[in-house]
Amino acid sequence: MIGGALLLALQAAALGVQPPGFIQPQTVLDIWQGPAPGSLGWTRAESAVDLDRGGVLVTNVRKPELLVYTAAPERRNGAAAVILPGGALRALALDEELTSLVSWLTRHGAAVFILKYRTLQVDPAAANHTSAPPPTHLVIRNGNANPIPDDVQANEVLRFAIADTQNALRIVRGNASRWQLDPQRVGLIGVSAGGGVAIGTVLQDEPGASANFLVSIYGPSLMDVRVPENAPPLFIVTEANHGPVTEGLLALFSLWRDAGRAVELHVFDVPAFKMTLDMWSQRFDVWMQQRVLVPAR
Repeated sequence: MIGGALLLALQAAALGVQPPGFIQPQTVLDIWQGPAPGSLGWTRAESAVDLDRGGVLVTNVRKPELLVYTAAPERRNGAAAVILPGGALRALALDEELTSLVSWLTRHGAAVFILKYRTLQVDPAAANHTSAPPPTHLVIRNGNANPIPDDVQANEVLRFAIADTQNALRIVRGNASRWQLDPQRVGLIGVSAGGGVAIGTVLQDEPGASANFLVSIYGPSLMDVRVPENAPPLFIVTEANHGPVTEGLLALFSLWRDAGRAVELHVFDVPAFKMTLDMWSQRFDVWMQQRVLVPAR
């Protein structure tokens, strides 16, 4: 756990990679003091390449950081969301989709924290494959839609990413007064592989390092699912034809529902990666109000 003294000692850090075309944060915080535990031997330098769809793809993240975006003072409602970008655990897509989500959330009064979690060490030239079609078939067992469940390096990075997310949640809650947040209304929003990291974090059920609400944007679980007794409300959005991603999220919905936990699922009949924020944001806003996670409007 991070103590209060450590939280007070956290300083705004320079962003490891300045992502052109991506909305700049107000503050950047280090997730760990010194090198992140477990990956001290990593040597590849963090880098970014432009994406055709706007924004950048960041690779070889070894220094996890929290990018901070707060709502205007007159809009703040105490809610906070830690967003985990997608990228197949090989990269982080800081793209127009993420920009739109940050802007929408802050306009609606929530504070937003994008987590640059650790990723697999790869050749940056080979990393821009995150929009590739998903595999056509995968047997989903126990809600686990991991396409490479026996990959030792990928599983290690998943554990590191979950640890980064747990520390991010501790930092956000530890600085609640600084950002005018309610520590009981801090959630996780995961996109694609970031959804797998967010779900994995909740499955650990670590006190103080879990979420008060959970949102998966076409991001199924990457590990076997055992729903915690106090699992947070879950909001899922995906496309009908996103292969095993869709199947994995249908399984996740069933497991959450069978455990008696609040869950809502929206499946859109559009091609993979073509779902847009305006398709589901209005219902998400109502869902947050119904769950008393934001004030009724």
